Amino acid sequence: MELVKRNSSNGLFPSLMEELFRPDWAGGQNLTTNRSVPPVNIRETDNAYEVELSAPGNKKEDFNINVENDLLTISSQFSENKTEEVGKYTRREFSFSAFQRSFTLPETVKDDDIKATYEDGILKITLPKKEEALPKPKRTIEIF
Repeated sequence: MELVKRNSSNGLFPSLMEELFRPDWAGGQNLTTNRSVPPVNIRETDNAYEVELSAPGNKKEDFNINVENDLLTISSQFSENKTEEVGKYTRREFSFSAFQRSFTLPETVKDDDIKATYEDGILKITLPKKEEALPKPKRTIEIF
């Protein structure tokens, strides 16, 4: 008996969401300076896709969000140098953290209307859908 690994969509093909928002990798390695990459939730509504990235302790100025050639890139870089002098002792601490996550956008996203907010440690990016991708209202067909 041979073990076969299947993807998480319970089938042979990736789900639409997995395919549309698959992370892009550089040479098979993710682009992080520290080893933790903030987790991301992606949700589809009737009118938009919503990307939520958990990054507590940051400020909205710490993030860079770019869209180029249907590629959404979220990155952050933070460095801090602390010096504390107490008596004869000097304590210096350096900290640096950075991450970058990229997602391929579906063709149905209106990239000119993308909006982002940062509140309570969550970076939320709203990717509105183009008019042709929105669900059409139910209509009744008249019988002649």
